[in-house]
Amino acid sequence: MNGFHRLLLPGFAKSSAFKHRIISHHLSHSLAFSTLPSGIQYLKTPPPSPHSTQDPAQAIATQLSNCTSLPELNQIYAHVILTQMLDFYTAPFHWNNIIRSYTRLDAPAQALKVYVSMSRASVSPDCYTLPIILKATCQLFAIDIGRQLHSVAIRLGLQSNEYCESGLISLYAKSGEFNNAYKLFEENHERKLGSWNAIIGGLAQGGRAKEAIELFLEMRRCGLEPDDVTMVSVTSACGNLGDLDLAIQLHKYVFHAKNFGKPDILMLNSLVDMYGKCGRMDLAGRVFSRIGQKNVSSWTSMIVGYAMHGHVNEALECFHYMREADVRPNHVTFVGVLSACVHGGKVQEGRYFFDMMRNVYGIMPQMQHYGCMVDLLGRVGLLKEAREIVEGMPMKPNVVIWGCLMGACEKYGDVKMGEWVAKHLQELEPWNDGVYVVLSNIYASRGLWQEVERIRVGMKRRKLAKIPAYSLATS
Repeated sequence: MNGFHRLLLPGFAKSSAFKHRIISHHLSHSLAFSTLPSGIQYLKTPPPSPHSTQDPAQAIATQLSNCTSLPELNQIYAHVILTQMLDFYTAPFHWNNIIRSYTRLDAPAQALKVYVSMSRASVSPDCYTLPIILKATCQLFAIDIGRQLHSVAIRLGLQSNEYCESGLISLYAKSGEFNNAYKLFEENHERKLGSWNAIIGGLAQGGRAKEAIELFLEMRRCGLEPDDVTMVSVTSACGNLGDLDLAIQLHKYVFHAKNFGKPDILMLNSLVDMYGKCGRMDLAGRVFSRIGQKNVSSWTSMIVGYAMHGHVNEALECFHYMREADVRPNHVTFVGVLSACVHGGKVQEGRYFFDMMRNVYGIMPQMQHYGCMVDLLGRVGLLKEAREIVEGMPMKPNVVIWGCLMGACEKYGDVKMGEWVAKHLQELEPWNDGVYVVLSNIYASRGLWQEVERIRVGMKRRKLAKIPAYSLATS
């Protein structure tokens, strides 16, 4: 056992039973007080009783596989608890089915709670339990619980299991702990494709696109053939790099590789997104036209791609056709639509789509949507309305939103509002010299030279200096 494992599981030499109690206690404590909501609200009416000749466990397994809603799943689980079925059927398989169902229905906190009950019932997890519960932990970004699950995997000798290993790598990478993800990945010299996919996907999603591409090339040098999951991550990383030459090579690879078969919609959507980020909307459109049953991601990738590169009318037209096709937009779709309105200075349309998002589709605006509206209104000089948007936000504005408003104040020389925005920016980033420079420019545009001098003296006293900007070409 290496140092990484000893760090995760102190006192490894102690008895197995003692270790199980310690880990179970800490995991239960973490779940009870940090990540889990209050207890499941069991429904009074249990699910229909299975036929008398049918095995109860088999009947419950069937109900779980057919379950499509969280209230229904809570009802089934309540029935399992009330009938004490798991006292008679003690194999991990039956617990796994319940945990898997909660994870499938996007209820990761409840999945973790069932796992705690499983541990308290002294049922040891198997090689199927841990990957499922690690997926739930990833959904919650619960890194502390993930470390405890890593210790459980070490105790059970499952840390090198393909699915457990890939689940742990994904957890560390998605939580931003790339050093731990790399350590775990490098420990196993006989790693399978799942582990490669986990580290490549984690790097791609974590903003380390170049590293993701380099690992993909290393994987190919090792003789491993990628699958659809690999290529979706790699094309996403390529789009983030904006490398068109690489994008075309990857596209050719996807369509010539025999092991892929016909590319599915997830793969095609990733290609549309990749070309959109590389600025080739003509190529994105070609791939888009080949998608038979276009989903929300297909349309959204086109809309965001058009908006990103200033093709305003095309973005709004695409959104119109999306609605005509009865595809329901999501919050990302509206970020693309509102961004297009910002680029085109389309204030009326921006207001219309912002209201549509809330009133027609019931999508509550997030920080990005408010940011688009503030930017849109600020660019055309509607500073008072932009301020009303900021003051009416249900969450605290971030630096980006204040920065958009500050830029508008500078453009239109609004001293009073500029001072108000500067105060909030100084509270968020007291070390940032940019707010002082912009405020000084606003004063200068109005001929308030005494105020300009006051700002400059204050900057010298704080030892602030404007940081020179520079450009960096991608190597």
